Amino acid sequence: MLKILVVEDEPSVAMLLQKGLTEKGHTISLAPDGKTGLEMAGRSQFDLLILDIMMPGMNGLELCRQLRARKDSTPILMLTALGSTENVVTGLDNGADDYLTKPFKFAELEARIRALVRRNTGVEPETVPTLVLADLSLDTVTKLAYRDGREIVLTSTEYRLLEYLLRNQRKVLSRMDILENVWGIDFNISTNVVDVYINYLRKKIDAPPAAKLLHTMVGMGYVLKESNA
Repeated sequence: MLKILVVEDEPSVAMLLQKGLTEKGHTISLAPDGKTGLEMAGRSQFDLLILDIMMPGMNGLELCRQLRARKDSTPILMLTALGSTENVVTGLDNGADDYLTKPFKFAELEARIRALVRRNTGVEPETVPTLVLADLSLDTVTKLAYRDGREIVLTSTEYRLLEYLLRNQRKVLSRMDILENVWGIDFNISTNVVDVYINYLRKKIDAPPAAKLLHTMVGMGYVLKESNA
């Protein structure tokens, strides 16, 4: 069972989460605002953090950013009433691992929690310290990427995407393959978050004059390979 911190300013939502998750055997701590949540996360070790985005004072995005800035790697699930791709990307860019749009079904929340914890504690596929394709390399220990000796600065989501592409280099990967393996959950199929992040990554690793490595396969997905491969 899990030790979970819920940071939610709406008492009715907070109590619903506490009741439902406690009934599943989890230990729940509640924080009514971002500042309190930051203090509680600093005092205790949690298995999962559930953060509401829309809170007065320190909102969930700022709380998430501050947690990641102090190297807190606890899985974070964001709760938001704003489900547009732009808002999803903003949350992920600030270090969140997943998001759930209000209102939500409790069964979906449970599924997201299981996926996050499984991804966080599961065995890494192939423990290879450095992944390489042509002059692109990714050190999975230091989390640093290089192209032709030049360091590439990546966000946490861009890092996971590049690692997955490198582990599956020369394979055509569909959007659903990428969603399930990089984000670890079943996003709404209509979202274009994969395309957004592919473009982010492409601008960084394929910046001229470097040879193109990240290719779009029309109607199929994406592949990381050398142009002549």
